[in-house]
Amino acid sequence: MVCRTSPAVSPSRRRFLGIGAASAAAVALGSGLFPVPSTRPASARAYPFTLGVASGDPRPDGVVLWTRLAPDPLAPDGRGGMDDRDVTVSYQVAADERFTTVVHRGEAVASAELGHSVHPEITGLEPDREYFYRFRAMGEISPVGRTRTAPDPRAEPSMLRFAFVSCQRWDDGHYTAYRHLAEEGLDLVVHLGDYLYEYPVHGRVRQVEVPDHLAVETVTLEQYRARYGLYKSDPDLREAHARFPWVAVLDDHEVKNNWAGAADTDEAALARRSAAFQAYYENLPLRRSALPAGPTMGLHRRITWGRLADLTMLDTRQYRDDQPCGDGRSADCPERFAPERTLLGAEQREWLLQGFDTSPARWHVLGNQVPMTQTDTDPGPDTRVWLDPWDGYVAERDRVLAEAASRGVRNLVVVTGDRHQNYAAELRADHADPDSATVGTEFVGTSISSSRDGQDLGEQGRALLEANPHLRFVNEQRGYVRCLVTPEHWFTDFRVVPYVTRPNAPVSTRASFVVEDGRPGLLEG
Repeated sequence: MVCRTSPAVSPSRRRFLGIGAASAAAVALGSGLFPVPSTRPASARAYPFTLGVASGDPRPDGVVLWTRLAPDPLAPDGRGGMDDRDVTVSYQVAADERFTTVVHRGEAVASAELGHSVHPEITGLEPDREYFYRFRAMGEISPVGRTRTAPDPRAEPSMLRFAFVSCQRWDDGHYTAYRHLAEEGLDLVVHLGDYLYEYPVHGRVRQVEVPDHLAVETVTLEQYRARYGLYKSDPDLREAHARFPWVAVLDDHEVKNNWAGAADTDEAALARRSAAFQAYYENLPLRRSALPAGPTMGLHRRITWGRLADLTMLDTRQYRDDQPCGDGRSADCPERFAPERTLLGAEQREWLLQGFDTSPARWHVLGNQVPMTQTDTDPGPDTRVWLDPWDGYVAERDRVLAEAASRGVRNLVVVTGDRHQNYAAELRADHADPDSATVGTEFVGTSISSSRDGQDLGEQGRALLEANPHLRFVNEQRGYVRCLVTPEHWFTDFRVVPYVTRPNAPVSTRASFVVEDGRPGLLEG
């Protein structure tokens, strides 16, 4: 895995944001990097593992594990029912679910500074193996989690099975899709953003009463922490975390709608981003390399799956220029074609392009937050597009696709969230020219719950299909996308549920597509 170093923050701004050496010490203790000092146990009034367990970012020799102690996860002070004392958390990793063969054990410190979360990074495991893990703290034992290591980088695996998800607004619907996802035979889950939403919460759809302190927009660290506690109260989400290792990256709503790193730089925006980043780190299975330094966070990275696939996780928020012509839709915005405009930032873009040169993988996969393909919503002569995704940064999109082709990327597949719609698209060298070469494939996944029940194909979806010949499929229901990757083929299934505004929806495969090795473009499955 390769990570970029976050940009430096000035000393005065560091003081303003409260960034200091204590944070580095806290994360080192929470990751099990240093020996654990003796700590007094906090009094246990309730079960501390209410938020469940998780693992993530698999490597050939290990994974990162996660839990957060929170006997009262919705506490308005953001402490999760804990006090200021550090708590020692022990953990075990075993080759079997009954823990008769424990292969790794250790301890980490859950500190108040990091929301009593721990992120132990396990090494010394065998590649391409299933393992089980659990935690113990405050006299209680956590649920058992299942995880998997990545194959040896020199190996040629016969397959990779994963699903990708995004956009799970709690008050828009039930997380039934996660219940079905947890029953799939997957190697990992890729979460592409909008893990939570910053808007005030109501409980009408779920028919529950929401505490007053959640019925406000999130701005402070305490509010973000309580919001994660609410979202993780859903048992289907917790089960999906416990079943598979996750590879996660944030989008906009984990901070605020449509934020742009290069534009939102006043002190209030930076303080809010710092709070949001810290809460995101505290609640996801992320490595030390992702520890925020105030308003910056190292999220773009690569996960390798032997010589079969490289998963390159992009960060399309922190380094982007402001959206052109506002951040809505426009049919007349020449600024979106400006050659200097960037969604990735120069350093991340060069890191991405270098990966095109150095990756030995057969399939090069980009984990991407906002649609890369053009999505014109006007079937007439005008081109009317949303300006927050890559359509607002056309020159950079064209450069990335041209470089992938010129540098000999064998199979470029982009997996994307954000849109609350399913798309299967062919990425064109020039989306304005329907006859231009196809250089890659993009699958856009719908939301888990955001935008409520949806429909199979509405007026907007029909307009998209009519206006964009490179779009082969559009669907507007909720669900997730399941992918099976082999050396010869990529198989994608769009898995949908008919409703989320009431529980217990069934799941079905709405459409399937195939990509052949060495032949960019889509075949129906």
